Amino acid sequence: MYIIKFAKKFLGILFCFILSSLSAQIENVIVETYYISDSYDATDTTGGGIEIGTKTYRIYLDLVAGTKVKKVYGDQNHPLIFNSTAIFFNNKVDGQSFGKEFSKNRLSENTVALDTWITLGQTTRIAPVTYFGVLKSNDLNSFIGGTNNDGGSEVIVAGLLSNTSSELGISLTEKDGMDTTFNVPGSWADYGILNVITGEDSTIFGSLVPSNSFNSRNAGLLNSGVMGVDSLLNHVLIAQLSTKGEISFELNIEVEIPSLIGFQTIKYVASDSSIAEGEVLSPFLKYPQECGCQDANYLEYSPIYACNNADSCRNIIVFGCMDPMACNYSNTANFNIQEICCFIGDCNDLDISVVCPQLGENEILEIEKLRVFPNPANETINVKHTLKHEIYSIRILDHLGRVVKITKEINSDVSTPINILHLSAGIYFIELISEKGISSTMFIKE
Repeated sequence: MYIIKFAKKFLGILFCFILSSLSAQIENVIVETYYISDSYDATDTTGGGIEIGTKTYRIYLDLVAGTKVKKVYGDQNHPLIFNSTAIFFNNKVDGQSFGKEFSKNRLSENTVALDTWITLGQTTRIAPVTYFGVLKSNDLNSFIGGTNNDGGSEVIVAGLLSNTSSELGISLTEKDGMDTTFNVPGSWADYGILNVITGEDSTIFGSLVPSNSFNSRNAGLLNSGVMGVDSLLNHVLIAQLSTKGEISFELNIEVEIPSLIGFQTIKYVASDSSIAEGEVLSPFLKYPQECGCQDANYLEYSPIYACNNADSCRNIIVFGCMDPMACNYSNTANFNIQEICCFIGDCNDLDISVVCPQLGENEILEIEKLRVFPNPANETINVKHTLKHEIYSIRILDHLGRVVKITKEINSDVSTPINILHLSAGIYFIELISEKGISSTMFIKE
């Protein structure tokens, strides 16, 4: 019966785990190499100059269909982080802190389209046609780069942003990663990025102070909610970063999903250092993503892994009682379930004859014959038992259940003296613990 009782408990835990997995709205975070600057791009001085080999990345949330992103943020427990090993590039003339602030025609000027910014999907201002970010592989055409570009300060005839290197995949002259949608969000707001008095941006999203790091516990960009241009793929652009360095980031997002009672709001965070009610850890929100064992049947499993490394799954979980004093101790188990450990005199409300059939009735009765004398006692008590040539422990607990003395014995006698002179007067419990089980009784210290 104890197996059935444990199975019900384990299945309950497993069911909660499955529900938690099914409720996850983030399927991945995609980092796209959007562009790599070449020697033509480096000739421009209007935008402040961009070094050859600067890579422009776009960060997309890959969400379950029907999920809307309402906010990207950092708070006291979960910072919003964008880092690089080199300075981020920002266009000094027409750069913007937020992707939604660009006018379409400005994106054809010099290196404006390579600016560093943050957004929630939208890449141009609201106009007769408003654009949103899409992966280049899901785009159809381009209106920036090459002959669409003004050539910058040197008026390059072929235009800037015309690199066709295979390293960047699809060139911007072919597809620029922008498309239209009817689901245009409203109610935009931001905090912790622009100076509330001057409106200036001293972060990595502005050109005022060149920097390679943004780390804030009080910053955010929010709107009424946005989905991807393709509602089934549901890829939502979060940021564009241009740098020669290696990037890393941690995102925290708030999403809205339809439910039976209307809409449900969930906060997904990148770090498990402090998870509050209503927050869910998503390993995808930290980059570079950490790979490891994603199979919950193995000891090495962890929910922090965003990608699977099968070599990390080495020790399959074997449930059992790992307490060597229990009569159902398992030397093959590697995951302890204390609730199924059974001791003589304390079998967790389970039938000891079923849990430990190897114990005969006489053994159980003999071990339970634990006696303490004298009782009451002052300086010494003698613990009388039936064990011979056994390894066992004796624990003394006070009336609150706190262990006040513990001994380990190897004794051929059936009586063990214990000094209790240091104990305060009161009622105590004494336990004898061996591989055959636990037996307990009570005594009084005068």
